[in-house]
Amino acid sequence: MPDPQTMTLRVGSGTAARDLAILRRPGQPPGLFWLGGYRSDMVGGKATALDAFGAARGLAVTRFDYSGHGRSGGDFLEGTISRWLEEALAVFATTQDPQIVVGSSMGGWLALLLNRALRLSGTVRVKAIILIAPAVDMTEELMRKTFTKKELKSLEKRGLVEQPSEYSGEPYPITAGLIEDGAQHLLFGRGIETGCPVTILQGGRDTDVPKEHALRLLSHLLSDPVTFTLVPDGDHRLSREQDLRLLEGAVDRAIADAVPARPSLEL
Repeated sequence: MPDPQTMTLRVGSGTAARDLAILRRPGQPPGLFWLGGYRSDMVGGKATALDAFGAARGLAVTRFDYSGHGRSGGDFLEGTISRWLEEALAVFATTQDPQIVVGSSMGGWLALLLNRALRLSGTVRVKAIILIAPAVDMTEELMRKTFTKKELKSLEKRGLVEQPSEYSGEPYPITAGLIEDGAQHLLFGRGIETGCPVTILQGGRDTDVPKEHALRLLSHLLSDPVTFTLVPDGDHRLSREQDLRLLEGAVDRAIADAVPARPSLEL
């Protein structure tokens, strides 16, 4: 199959300008729109599997790296939810036709924020949302509230917390700017309306986004069809072969819901 096309999109102006790297696979609708997690990139296992899925079915696929991530420009330590949401909206605006948005971890939170912003603007091209270990409100619920006294002091004095990461030899940096900005985008505490079907895939052994967190999100989705799948032995990444097959099945179902059935010919 041919490689996806590489594109660059400039977002912001002045000192806030940054160049985003995009990988786009041309194809038929509905398109698949990928939103990765914190410190992940667009060539990870799930993103690559989603692209291969789209290629096999002739679907358009859009992936990109947030600023400070992967191939994109910008300083990671300047990253905030507002900044990355602005980028997601800018990249989404370069797509056409109905889209199925797939968000992993932080990308799950951004998927819901993206959809809300689009609906408020009158854009209704998101036909389904698939969330993998969604880290909704992560800056508050999964970061600030879990910090030790020492980490809270570091956040106050240095503006930065560095935590060990099981996925990298480098520490996991969390800035005061990220925490403070995230407070503007919290979703818990009121109902979340998406206007489209939602699928949640959650690992039972996920220590980064515990299953209880995903169930809390589930309790907020009261107005739209929701499918929740718990993978009892799954971790945060959900990137094993069997996990990727679950993701493909979820996308297949979303496509079936998004594409109207052709009327039968009556003789």
